[in-house]
Amino acid sequence: MPLRVIFMGTPDFSVPILRAVAGAGHEIVAVYTQPPRAAGRRGLELTPSPVQREAERLGLEVRTPISLKGEAEQRAFAALQADAAVVVAYGLLLPKAVLEATRLGCLNGHASLLPRWRGAAPIQRAIMAGDAETGMMVMKMEEGLDTGPVAMVEKCAIAPDMTAGELHDRLMGMGASLMVEALTRLGINCLTFALQATEGVTYARKIDKSETRVDWTRPSGEVHNHIRGLSPFPGAWCEVDIGGRIERLKLLRSTLFDGVGESGGILDDRLTVACGAGAVRLVEVQRAGGKPAAAQEFLRGAKIEKGMKLK
Repeated sequence: MPLRVIFMGTPDFSVPILRAVAGAGHEIVAVYTQPPRAAGRRGLELTPSPVQREAERLGLEVRTPISLKGEAEQRAFAALQADAAVVVAYGLLLPKAVLEATRLGCLNGHASLLPRWRGAAPIQRAIMAGDAETGMMVMKMEEGLDTGPVAMVEKCAIAPDMTAGELHDRLMGMGASLMVEALTRLGINCLTFALQATEGVTYARKIDKSETRVDWTRPSGEVHNHIRGLSPFPGAWCEVDIGGRIERLKLLRSTLFDGVGESGGILDDRLTVACGAGAVRLVEVQRAGGKPAAAQEFLRGAKIEKGMKLK
C-alpha cells in the first residue's frame, strides 16, 4: 500500500534511498535536507545538498530548515499529515514532537550492525577498528542516539583492503532496497521490531581532522585500517621530503606487507613502509593539489628511495 512519506536526508548516501522510495510508488509529500552550504574556492557560492538536487529533479517539495526545535517548524512538519518519515543521514536532531508527528513513526536507515557504531561515522569507524562485517539496518527512531528497535538487517562483509568509499557505495545500494521493503511491510502492518542488545554498544564519533595523520609507530594492521578507513575522505596523510621540499601526501589505498625497519622508513622501490610492527605497501596516493595516482605513477614523478622516511 503506498504511503505518504516525508524523506529526510542530506549527502550522496541518502540519494539512492530517496530515488528508490519515490520509484516504489510512495507519495513523498516533502523532502527535508540541510540548507545549501558555501562552496567554491572563495566560499561564496551556495551549493545545495545532493538530496536537494535529486528532490528537485524529481519535482518534489524541498524544505531546508536550520533547526526543527521551533514550534513553527514542528507545526509545518505535522501539517503534512504523513504516514511515516524516512530518515537517512539527515544531520539534524529530531525533537520528540517531530518523531511523534507521523502516523507510523520515523524509520531510520543506519549503516552499521547496531548497537555497534551508533553515531555519525559508522562506516569509517568499522574499518578503522578492523571489523570484518557490517551492514545496513532499518530501525524506528526514538529520542536516544540510534537506540531504537530494529526492523530489518542486511549484513555485508568488509574485505581486507576495502576502503570506506567502497563500503559506502556498497551499503548505499543495500539501504535503498532494504528501506523499500521496510515501507512495503509497514504499509500492510507487518513490519516487526526487535529491541537492540544492551551489550556491545560502541559509538562512531565524527571523524576529526586531528586524528587523520598516520602514526607509523603503530602496528601495520592498525596503520592499514587507518588508511583505508579514511579513504577517500578526509584522507589519512603523512609528510614526505620530495626534492628538498616537505609535502603532505594523502594515502588512499594500501595493503599489508612483510617487512622490518624503522617506523616510517621506506623499505624498497615500491613504496613499502615500515610500521611499529610489520609494514604496509602504499598502493594509491595523492600529492597536495594533485590527483590520486597509483604508487608507481607517483614514484615516476617523485624521487622516493629506500632508506628515506615518511613522517
